[in-house]
Amino acid sequence: MRLRPFVPATLFALFGALAPAARAAEPAPLATFIREAYTKYEHLVPMRDGTRLFTAVYVPKDAGPAKRYPILMMRTPYGIGPYGAGSYPDSLGPSEAAAREKFVFALQDVRGRNLSEGTFVDVRPFAPKKGPKEFDESSDAFDTIDWLLKNVAHQNGKVGMWGISYPGFYAAMAAVDAHPALVAVSPQAPIADWFEGDDFHHNGAFFLAAAFNFYSSFGKPRPEPTSKRPPRFDHGTVDGYQFFLDAGPVRNLGAHMKDVRFWDDLMAHGTYDAFWKARNTRPHLKGIQPAVLTVGGWYDAEDLFGSLGTYGAIERQSPGASNRLVMGPWWHGGWARSEGDSHGRVTFGQKTSRYYCDEIELPFFRHHLKGAPDPKLAEATVFETGRNRWRSFDAWPPKGTTPVAYALGARGRLSTDAPVGESAAVAEWVSDPAKPVPYLESIDLGMNADYMTADQRFAARRPDVAVWQTPPLEGDVTVAGPIAVHLSVSTTGTDADWIVKLIDVWPGDVPVEAWEWTPRNAWDEKPTHSKLAGNQQLVRGEPFRGRFRGGFDAPEPFTSGKVETVAFSMPDVLHTFRRGHRIMVQVQGSWFPLVDRNPQTFVNIREATESDFRPATQRVHQGAGTPSRVVLPVLPDERP
Repeated sequence: MRLRPFVPATLFALFGALAPAARAAEPAPLATFIREAYTKYEHLVPMRDGTRLFTAVYVPKDAGPAKRYPILMMRTPYGIGPYGAGSYPDSLGPSEAAAREKFVFALQDVRGRNLSEGTFVDVRPFAPKKGPKEFDESSDAFDTIDWLLKNVAHQNGKVGMWGISYPGFYAAMAAVDAHPALVAVSPQAPIADWFEGDDFHHNGAFFLAAAFNFYSSFGKPRPEPTSKRPPRFDHGTVDGYQFFLDAGPVRNLGAHMKDVRFWDDLMAHGTYDAFWKARNTRPHLKGIQPAVLTVGGWYDAEDLFGSLGTYGAIERQSPGASNRLVMGPWWHGGWARSEGDSHGRVTFGQKTSRYYCDEIELPFFRHHLKGAPDPKLAEATVFETGRNRWRSFDAWPPKGTTPVAYALGARGRLSTDAPVGESAAVAEWVSDPAKPVPYLESIDLGMNADYMTADQRFAARRPDVAVWQTPPLEGDVTVAGPIAVHLSVSTTGTDADWIVKLIDVWPGDVPVEAWEWTPRNAWDEKPTHSKLAGNQQLVRGEPFRGRFRGGFDAPEPFTSGKVETVAFSMPDVLHTFRRGHRIMVQVQGSWFPLVDRNPQTFVNIREATESDFRPATQRVHQGAGTPSRVVLPVLPDERP
């Protein structure tokens, strides 16, 4: 029998008296707080054409004539469940801090999704000139706000919007021709251009795993309004590389997508034609009146391009707008769905998401919607990876960077010295579509976001991946902004993909961190070096489909053996390569199944057959007359 240690009765009495008070001081779990603090209402809100959109409204129970709250709204195609006036979610609003702060939260199913009426259109194009009953996502947001102001009691007449990913697109479009009451908008990881750089295409290359895995469920037709989600596609395996390789050409996947209309659109529009141009949001982000806080993650595998593009378009086209940018070390939506203290095996030593939610996002909405003091946010609040610290800039990309060209030289040298006397120097490999380079070392079914910081040693060891690197750096090198790629290339095929990766190579003597070592028994010896020793950490990687070197709307074949230029920009970074690290560049011809396989013959890839896929020798030329380089925007050295 276990004996309870002796404690004087007076101490029991004291502890008993204190315990309830201590428990009362702790906040209630968020799900409990939401149910206790809010009353839920459900409405079918009419649009100008008569279509009704299902909208859930959560009103603070203490709202009244003397205590009015602003409206914070999100529009989404993913469902606003749980449905039913008596069913409450476990979370509400953009963050727990915002839910506890209290706003009137309005959540809406967009047209044709879940319980809303109408027909759903993916990234519905903006209509600049609309008749009385013509609509787009901007007008639907306008009409919803107008109805809420007239029908929701005890709101203060001010409205804000936020949304992550697809809802970020709806938030951005609400800022165009905005309702006068819409005073603050936060597009977070918004879609901006589905051909140039978001989600399903990067520089014209088709992001196969992302597109198929998303639309095989999301794209299923909805015969009538429903609260049910479509079932996920059953791949029959956990090995995505093998699944897509066994499937063969992209056209074969159509057998699984017979009733998915947007898959047909993806297959029908393999160039940057009118279909995709109409879905580019950036030209319409002008004359913006609400204050804007655009948010993105450096490791967002889906809409990094959209975050940077949305902020940049507003900055260029709405010079008088209050326009702010936040970029953190996050995966897609990681600022709202994680602590933000790590990505893959890379750690940051702080809870970056909590800092963002509490010190940036909530103060932004509190100021514009509730009249709280101006938090005086910087133009750009950006997390610097490598050194792992938040930084503030008065412009993004920051002023004062110097473009430094790193030449891809002979014998794998990466150097700031221009090539001299290396006219015949080339790096070459055989790119075989039957054995494409995997984008990830581990087995995964879809697009694993960890690839954006993953160790690239597995790729560097392949014969079909070319590698260049610097000697160990004598000082820190901080790169801030977009990365320019200029390659002199040739191929024995008539088409080719060029995947370029910028990599931070860690030293080989990185010490073991406490969290890395978990002894199985008392006799285990602590390892000498960390598994991160020698880590080839991906900093930025992008594909470029070579046929589009003359323009995304003007594909053209390569001439076998002819040296041509492939030039493109990789999305921005703010990363410091520390002293003792190396800068590495890898170039390869495939990145599977992240990117679909290029047949390496100039055919319509969406209609290619097995016989169209052929091995080809790809070359990167490194001579003085045919230089290849990666240009990094470098900030001045900040060593003390």
